[in-house]
Amino acid sequence: MAPRTAGSRRSFVVASVGAALALGVGGTAHARGRSPFGRYGSPSARLDERTLYVHPGGLGDHTTVQAAVNAASGTGYTLVVAPGTYRETVAVSSARTELTWLGASGDARDVVIVYDNANGTQKPDGSGPYGTTGSATTTVQADGFTARDITFANDWLRADHPEITGTQAVALKVQGDRSAFLRCRFLGHQDTLYADSLALTAFARQYFAHCYVEGDVDFVFGRATAVFEHCHFRTLARTDLTGAPYGFVFAPSTAVANPRGYLVTDSRVTSEAPDAYYKLARPWVPGSDPTARPMLTVRETRLGAGIDAVEPYTNMSAGYPWQSQRFAEYRNSGPGAEITVPANRLQLTRAEAASHTRRTYLGDWAPWSREEC
Repeated sequence: MAPRTAGSRRSFVVASVGAALALGVGGTAHARGRSPFGRYGSPSARLDERTLYVHPGGLGDHTTVQAAVNAASGTGYTLVVAPGTYRETVAVSSARTELTWLGASGDARDVVIVYDNANGTQKPDGSGPYGTTGSATTTVQADGFTARDITFANDWLRADHPEITGTQAVALKVQGDRSAFLRCRFLGHQDTLYADSLALTAFARQYFAHCYVEGDVDFVFGRATAVFEHCHFRTLARTDLTGAPYGFVFAPSTAVANPRGYLVTDSRVTSEAPDAYYKLARPWVPGSDPTARPMLTVRETRLGAGIDAVEPYTNMSAGYPWQSQRFAEYRNSGPGAEITVPANRLQLTRAEAASHTRRTYLGDWAPWSREEC
């Protein structure tokens, strides 16, 4: 994939669904009689009474995802989302449990939920900036949430807003327990994917399988117990910096009482940036939880040349050195995984690695066992 300049982010997101917009909105695909909802029925052939259909051109029950979420006022609803670009912010409250979103085409590139707020973006009511949490395009607080074949994006660009210093711009903030994302994409720059929980004492379990995540600074971060399996993490090129590091892939903020943080397994990290211009991780100890002890295990994952193999970890704050956190690796491969300074990357033994698996992290919840996973 050729490097993209900052100015191309918005056009990239829109272009990724350009062809799909014809499906069901007067294009040739609809003229041939194809349903914009694929194999998931339609409003006239509803799968069940708790299935709602979203279509930007009015062929569903709702034209926006948020309107469909509002209508799903209970538990166990399914939203089938037709191909299109949904430029909106979406919030799923904790009351809407066991909610499922399905991208109708089966290809996450066709269904994009995107907006462009950043931490420093001023709210329209004049009450101040949104902050990092408020910048999220999509926020999910409910337990039992599942998304398949959907892109979550934040296309806010530093280059468009040089006056804003709060450049965190979240695509998805997820806080619920038993939250699963299958074949989804997460697009942004800084703080793309916020895998978090509702409280310090809530050890929310989350599962990401066959997903794609891209960004530059701390673009996977938070305090959830999260498993990333068969995922692709992509670090972006930057034109606003002249030297390394460009950024950091992971910034966990695991609560000290939580025995499980982030687990990355059977995945890969690639880069648009020059070799060694990215760190694999740095620990985030937020002001709201100064006792946090961030945890990240990366195992059996290919680390490309974009990762600094000599010093893959660094500090976010000198008061919380990464060496005091819970960072470890096991049988990684690729140029970014080369062990040149053993003290800089702790390696698990085979016995220790046995306690760092999807099952030990997620317990009695096994989202990978679903037939459609």
